[in-house]
Amino acid sequence: MPAPLLGLMLVLPALAVIVLLFMVPLAASVTGAFVVADGFGLANFTKTFELYTPDIVFTVLIVSLSTVLIGLFAVAIAGYLTLGENPRAVALLRWLYRWPMFVPFIVVGQVLRTFLARNGLMNNALIGAGLITPLQAMSLLDWRGIVIAFVWKQTPFVALLVAGAMASVDRGTLEAARNLGASRLRILIEILVPQVATTLMVALVLSFVTMMSVLSVPLMINAQSPTMLTADIAFRINAYGDYGVANALGLVSLAISACAAIFYLRHSVRERA
Repeated sequence: MPAPLLGLMLVLPALAVIVLLFMVPLAASVTGAFVVADGFGLANFTKTFELYTPDIVFTVLIVSLSTVLIGLFAVAIAGYLTLGENPRAVALLRWLYRWPMFVPFIVVGQVLRTFLARNGLMNNALIGAGLITPLQAMSLLDWRGIVIAFVWKQTPFVALLVAGAMASVDRGTLEAARNLGASRLRILIEILVPQVATTLMVALVLSFVTMMSVLSVPLMINAQSPTMLTADIAFRINAYGDYGVANALGLVSLAISACAAIFYLRHSVRERA
């Protein structure tokens, strides 16, 4: 059998999965966004921006804020794993920080729904410790709860990639900086982070796209308006059967995610140039 044909047969199953589960639905969604009663047009996009502009802005702000916080926490965790001097603390952190990676988003939403409620575990613990009174207890089941859920869930993924990249940095450079009197914070910011910036950018873009596609967290935590676009898409389909506007909302989400990818690609091209 010729080598090109053999290679094609090896990649054919994966290619078929990509075409059937990703390319075909994408083509149907793009086409459906422009389908209107009398043919094709932009009516679905007009209705989308008339009804859901606050939700679009809300989604961008929530996901962007979560991405920034994820990056900060991931760098802090990876930096301590690389530069930490307490072996027990490093071992405990290495064992503990990965657990959220194995928890599905739907479980995260349900757990935080009971944890962040006004009468939830967090407030009860604070009241029991005497830090607040029952009248001071407040619910975080709003945009703050969504940010907490996203940051808690995605930080281990980014930290794992960044920690691996930091572990590959030449230790001689770090030891030389220490011998010259540089603090661990300065070594982290001025030596480690610049060398793992590409890995950090990739991880953050992947997290950004992942958070844009999550439905369970906004539905469970933020049952008010504005909400995220995934909840709007589900509402348009379940309540009205309006696939045109739902597809238009999906394309808006795709455009927002593409902006994050384009930002990363421009950064990478600039670095290589």
